[in-house]
Amino acid sequence: MWGRIRALIAKEFLAIWKDKRSRAVIIGPPLIQLLVFGYAATFDVNHVATAIYNEDAGAAARDLVARFEGSPSFETVARLTRDSQIAEVINPRRASLVVHIGQTFSRDLRARQPAKVQLIVDGRESNTALIILGYASRIVSRFNRDWTRDHGGAPPPASLVVRAWFNPNLESRWFIVPGIVALLTLVVTTVVTALSVAREREVGTFEQLLVTPLRPFEILVGKSVPALIIGLAEGTAIIAVGVLWFGVPLRGAVPLLYAGLFLYVLAVIVVGLMISSLARTQQQAILGAFLFVVPAVILSGFATPIANMPEFIQALTLINPMRYFLIIVRGTFLEDLPAMLVYRQLWPMVVIGLVTLTGAGWLFRHRLS
Repeated sequence: MWGRIRALIAKEFLAIWKDKRSRAVIIGPPLIQLLVFGYAATFDVNHVATAIYNEDAGAAARDLVARFEGSPSFETVARLTRDSQIAEVINPRRASLVVHIGQTFSRDLRARQPAKVQLIVDGRESNTALIILGYASRIVSRFNRDWTRDHGGAPPPASLVVRAWFNPNLESRWFIVPGIVALLTLVVTTVVTALSVAREREVGTFEQLLVTPLRPFEILVGKSVPALIIGLAEGTAIIAVGVLWFGVPLRGAVPLLYAGLFLYVLAVIVVGLMISSLARTQQQAILGAFLFVVPAVILSGFATPIANMPEFIQALTLINPMRYFLIIVRGTFLEDLPAMLVYRQLWPMVVIGLVTLTGAGWLFRHRLS
């Protein structure tokens, strides 16, 4: 039996390598997507187009303006001289932030009176607006502390000091890149597996496979092992690029990470085999793969928290293997996730794999009969 399975595995590797579609899926797009996601997919907001409307010529106002101009988060694109110009820069999106300092700003500070600064933010993109407002508020708060310290004013009754665990510099790349391990492994493994049987049907070799001594279980194993090796290799390459190129720390135990990766790839492979069993052509297989991949990514917590989703949608995420592996890979990279918490994410993937394996085995027997 094992000799027949080894021969089928070798045949699958040759078929994948000789098929241009499969070869392209394995090599080219994952590398391009990794670089694109690694550099472009970020929650950081840099070089915010800022307009300065300063009606005060005092030293305090100039100091506050200099802090905005010296910050890498903001880039001054206009200096306004009248109120009507605010709409002229906000409406056409020439500026996302207007810093308005009134005429009495410096005088009020010297008189130890509240001095007002108006921050006008373009709210059409709500998440970006909140991030910009947070950046600007930190600059103003820092100015307040420094002014109070230098001019002998009463300090605030309480001072909030924020420290972020696991990602102290709040680098969004540290959050995105580990997620790319799960994303690209899902895409590559699903597509490669979905094409396996569909390719046989399209080129006319599936009937030849039926007359061989191979049983459905042996065909299932022979189709799964190449995809498993490719998925593990793909995941390893992405992990290496994330650590060595993007500088994301890998703080956790590598064996636990690979235990999660192994079970994750197995669960994805079985789903791919089900798609491959149903597809008649490679085009149908690719469409079926993306019909699974897109909802799996959306319902995994890759970009949006699962806790923010409606309850019935949260229930759907329980059958998504990517949900569990994302917790493992991000926790292993950044948090040094304890083994017990890793195990809590492993057993759901085992259950998903067993259930889908039963379905894939039934489909194989049904389609081969």
